[in-house]
Amino acid sequence: MTKIKEYIRDGRAPIPVNEATSRIMSSIKAKNTSPELKLRKALWYNGIKGYRIHWKKVPGSPDIVFPRYQLAIFVHGCFWHRCPFCNPPMPKTHLEFWIRKFDKNIKRDKFKNKQLAKIGWKTLTLWECQINNNCQSSVNKIKNRLKIK
Repeated sequence: MTKIKEYIRDGRAPIPVNEATSRIMSSIKAKNTSPELKLRKALWYNGIKGYRIHWKKVPGSPDIVFPRYQLAIFVHGCFWHRCPFCNPPMPKTHLEFWIRKFDKNIKRDKFKNKQLAKIGWKTLTLWECQINNNCQSSVNKIKNRLKIK
């Protein structure tokens, strides 16, 4: 007999109209996403090491951190952080909820960058679509920030 997963409603998301939507949304990860893994693999392949992942010693727990260079890299999912490059479509249901959710995400992203700047850190935001379309370009941006040839 197949056990049906029961979802606890905590108010962070609207109740989906479709159960399949609920399953999909609950499977989305916050850490070690496919764009993060792809970028880290490309960094390793290009000989760029010495980074930490999800480092809690700096504000905002950036996805990738180069402590020696005081560089924090955020890998943003296009949908969740509202990519300015690919401009993902808005959800069709629960629009008010999603507008508030995305607005909070964007404000939180700006706040993290300001916190890091206050302590003298540089930040770089790389978008899911940039990594997926041309990962080497993203690696080159990191190399430039690290002043690696």
